[in-house]
Amino acid sequence: MGSRTALYDKHIAAGARIVDFGGWDMPVNYGSQKEEHHAVRQNAGIFDVSHMTIVDLQGERTQEFLRFLLANDVAKVSDPGKALYTCMLNESGGVIDDLIVYYFSPSDYRLVVNASTREKDLAWIRKHAADFCVAVNERGELAMVAVQGPKARELAAVVIDAEWRQQALTMQPFYGMHAGDLFVARTGYTGEDGWEILMPAARAGEIWDALLEVGVVPCGLGARDTLRLEAAMNLYGNDMDEDVSPLEAGLGWTIAWEPADRAFIGRGPLAEKKADANKQRFVGLLLEGKGVLRGHQKIVVEGVGEGEITSGGYSPTIERSIALARVPAGDYENAKVDIRGKLLDVRLVKTPFVRNGQIRIDV
Repeated sequence: MGSRTALYDKHIAAGARIVDFGGWDMPVNYGSQKEEHHAVRQNAGIFDVSHMTIVDLQGERTQEFLRFLLANDVAKVSDPGKALYTCMLNESGGVIDDLIVYYFSPSDYRLVVNASTREKDLAWIRKHAADFCVAVNERGELAMVAVQGPKARELAAVVIDAEWRQQALTMQPFYGMHAGDLFVARTGYTGEDGWEILMPAARAGEIWDALLEVGVVPCGLGARDTLRLEAAMNLYGNDMDEDVSPLEAGLGWTIAWEPADRAFIGRGPLAEKKADANKQRFVGLLLEGKGVLRGHQKIVVEGVGEGEITSGGYSPTIERSIALARVPAGDYENAKVDIRGKLLDVRLVKTPFVRNGQIRIDV
């Protein structure tokens, strides 16, 4: 038996199929994964993401600490509640984790990191925070849900007190705000609009029930994965890890190279990788015929070399098989994938595949 969120009993009551995910007992679906996927693309779905790790950082040198710890530069954000997506790197420039950091003040920030990397993340953060006299406070008493879809904010507004509701509804993307005992952020992992809502664990069941009552559909990890794949959002452990740099994971845009004198962890090796003309490309793939693309399948580029699918699967929105992959450097648009010994045609496409309910590629 793994760890359980405050909503575990709600999942069981709703008939969820439970699986182990990073040491947590989590719902993979409540019946039809495909229907849950479409609910998010067309209306609104709710995910229990309470397994994610929430960490608050405080201290006079917190901003200085995060400018050293993270590849993106927190000094770029100065509006209270503004969020920044970034990678946390090791000394070799590999990705320890990807995370979101929220700015409250130069001495007060919040991190949301992945569940599967919790222990190593906390150990790494605490190790370096000590040098800056920064307090690291894991917020294990909080639960978290993600309400996603074109009608997500409209429907989910019911759980926000009237005093804060209009401010939350007009909040810009990639911002968060305190709304009484809730923290509401306009962020997500599906390629759709919506909120991620943090709350005291004791209130999680009440808020879950209120959202289901207004028509928000409960969704599991299965739909979360197909949605994030269509949106070309990386999954830690698949698309990047400690042996892969952000430059080879499609995350070069998350690295703040300026100012040039900011010495963040991993900068030197990362700069060497940036100058390497032979570094692998991170691309989207569309299978031209029938079949299903899966992680670790080999990609063959005739006359150039080989690569590998990092994430793949069937897209319920496009009704074709899609994938993210690392492939050899070079200028080409077609390749082949080895599926059970047969080389099938794939086309390199610009990602995201789907965003805000719209197919973004030529199928």
